[in-house]
Amino acid sequence: MSATASRLEQNQPHSTVSRSRLSIFCAATILYWISMYTYVPVLSPYLESKSYSFSVIGIILGSYGFMQILIRLPLGIYSDKLGKRKPFLFLGFAAATVSCFMFLIPGHWLWPLLARSVAGVSASAWVGFTVLFAAYYPPEQATRAMGTISFLTVTGQLIGMALSGFLADGLGWPSVFVAGGAAGIAGLVLAFAVYEAPPQQGRVPMRVKDLGSVITNPMLLKVSALSILAHSILFITMFGFTPSQALLLGASKSGLTFLSVCFMIPHAVTSILSGKVFAPRFGPWNMAFTGFALSAVCTLAIPFVPNFGMLCVTQAVNGFAQGLHLPLLLGLAIQEIEPAKRATAMGFYQAVYALGMFAGPFIAGWLNEGFGLDAGFYLGGSIGLCAAVLALSWRKAAAGGRS
Repeated sequence: MSATASRLEQNQPHSTVSRSRLSIFCAATILYWISMYTYVPVLSPYLESKSYSFSVIGIILGSYGFMQILIRLPLGIYSDKLGKRKPFLFLGFAAATVSCFMFLIPGHWLWPLLARSVAGVSASAWVGFTVLFAAYYPPEQATRAMGTISFLTVTGQLIGMALSGFLADGLGWPSVFVAGGAAGIAGLVLAFAVYEAPPQQGRVPMRVKDLGSVITNPMLLKVSALSILAHSILFITMFGFTPSQALLLGASKSGLTFLSVCFMIPHAVTSILSGKVFAPRFGPWNMAFTGFALSAVCTLAIPFVPNFGMLCVTQAVNGFAQGLHLPLLLGLAIQEIEPAKRATAMGFYQAVYALGMFAGPFIAGWLNEGFGLDAGFYLGGSIGLCAAVLALSWRKAAAGGRS
């Protein structure tokens, strides 16, 4: 992990923490996402193997986002009032571990529903990770810092998703949940060594009456709206029903690993380059428009691809596209917010985009039940086109404001 931290320090030369502290945070973050995503590529096929309908699967998948809608903003507010982030790291690891092992309980579909809901509690703790990492850097480096933590996110997701197909093929469905739980336990132990950045000098604690001024910030509202649409697409496709489409095209369980790698590697590369290279050169709104437009085209193409290989191509381009806009939106969400209120802003942002995590797969599952698997992908592509139009409109508005 020291090599990873070294590369990150080179990308972020103004880091205020030591390499060892950065290495520990990197390792903890990667373990967090491994624990959360080891089973994601096989979750929809696994639920299908239990003979659940698409509508039930959509409810289970959507529960992950629904829990985040409920608790992310309160967690962010409480974190700002407390002035600490590490307790939320512990919460994230504990909930991720419990969630993985709950999937192993046999019986009614309510058990996987509850397990995925607890995973949503874990994901809500991501507020603490992002704001703590931002505190490691000067405020003006927020967008770059979020690009870096997005790289760590995708790295952990890639490792977990790469393991899932091989584990399911070689050891059966339960092995993916055991592996995720083991990563969660390891991360929980490592979290004790994570450095808690001290509060900013002269920091004014977050007050409830400040909430309105935070959540009405125009930039925060714009990027939150776009992020709802972005996460709808993501949880309809790669983190939703694309693995089911892959199996229909003849992929094996281990083939789902290859599909995940095709998506995640371009996503990881563009996540680290988006805020550091592309946005400064081409502008964040141009990058958002390009990302959404490409994602829309790739999603609309899924029902028409003739084989698994072509499906992998669409997901490679989709991974590249989503790596363009997701880190940018994350950084822009807190760029105009003072440090003492950033967890509240991030909590609001992440609670709002969780609407996409919930509504995307929920509506797609309902459509798939009535009209077949292709219907969900048409929905995802349409959402991408709407987001591209919004990004283009706000780009023109931003340009007009500078003239």
